[in-house]
Amino acid sequence: MTLIDSRPGIRVAYRALTDKTGVFVDADLAVTRLGPPLRTELAHWFPASELEEAVTTYRALYVDHAITPTVPMPGAVEALTAVRSLGLRVVVVTSKLGRLAALHLDHLGLVADELAGDLFAEGKATALTSHDVRWYVGDHVADMVAARTAGVPGIGVATGPCSVSSLQEAGAAYVLDDLTALPPLLRQLQLGEGASLQ
Repeated sequence: MTLIDSRPGIRVAYRALTDKTGVFVDADLAVTRLGPPLRTELAHWFPASELEEAVTTYRALYVDHAITPTVPMPGAVEALTAVRSLGLRVVVVTSKLGRLAALHLDHLGLVADELAGDLFAEGKATALTSHDVRWYVGDHVADMVAARTAGVPGIGVATGPCSVSSLQEAGAAYVLDDLTALPPLLRQLQLGEGASLQ
């Protein structure tokens, strides 16, 4: 919910998972909790003994159901343009599997210089550090944890499941309503190399 709005496609994929497995997943509820790894959500609906099979089934369904309905978040295209106009790189660090995140970016024509997937909270800090990221933009309190762990300022955007106040409490250096406010902030800060978008 930082660069892309994957809720429509994820909702369809969860409904397809219900049809395929016979296990009810409340897709409308699930899309309000995006951010944590897939297993975290599926553990609400499947017993532990069926969890890994459910993950595999969902990911197979995801390719056919979740990519096409996804749209860019407001200001996403302009944010990427602004990052590059300042001579910075776009490093996407996400809890989605990298191959699935790449399908979304390719479908929407959003280009990342680097992509690291299947990471969450402190786990994202490794990618932020290895790619020399100086600022991390994300929509979840766990993204602010990642930024703090990596020793870089986090920029929160309140377009996901986390409120402005919760992003601030998690340590965000700045909180924006959405990505439309990122280009002027970047210009104001005169950032160097290594900006990152989740």
